[in-house]
Amino acid sequence: MNKLRALVLGATGATGRELVMQLLTHPAFGEVSIFVRKKPDFEHHKLKVHEIDFSNLNSYKNLVVGDVLFSALGTTLKDAGSKSKQYEVDFTYQYEFAKMALDNGVNHYALVSSYGADQTSLFFYLKMKGALEEAIKKLTFQSICIYKPPSLIRQPDLLRPAEKRAIWLMKKLSRISFLKSQEPLSVATLAEKMIAEAVQHTRGIKVLLPKIIAAR
Repeated sequence: MNKLRALVLGATGATGRELVMQLLTHPAFGEVSIFVRKKPDFEHHKLKVHEIDFSNLNSYKNLVVGDVLFSALGTTLKDAGSKSKQYEVDFTYQYEFAKMALDNGVNHYALVSSYGADQTSLFFYLKMKGALEEAIKKLTFQSICIYKPPSLIRQPDLLRPAEKRAIWLMKKLSRISFLKSQEPLSVATLAEKMIAEAVQHTRGIKVLLPKIIAAR
């Protein structure tokens, strides 16, 4: 069986980095290509790093070649500086990259969205994420997996004190039945599920909610 070639967008974020680390040690994958603004602080014989200018994505289309595209790109409103800039990163870059991948024969597409994402939402972030989900569903990949995780927990050694307190509070609140779906999920669990679904490659569109993502 031929080894799979993975493409990762958002490889320097918490989820993307964990995803890359797991892909590099997974026996089903022989090559992992990441598309980043700046070279990361790790190397591996399977890893191919493409430093790109996201404002000129089409010039890199010839590099977007593989079997699976994992899209975990995102920014905060604070870091972006404006809603329009956040939309550019979270929606435009990811959607344009997905179209290039489809044109180049990528079969499986995996998107990290957000729990509660809905294009009819009154909240900007959730509306933006929901709009991206709907746009992606219209693309003709053989297999599309959309992940809608709750709050995500980074690796323990990377957590700030404020994040640890927030996680503790969310775990307490999630004991209330109607908040159960909001129990924080580790990026490692999410990455593991994304890889498993990519290897399985079930045709069609799957939307994975927190309970399904966390299931072993």
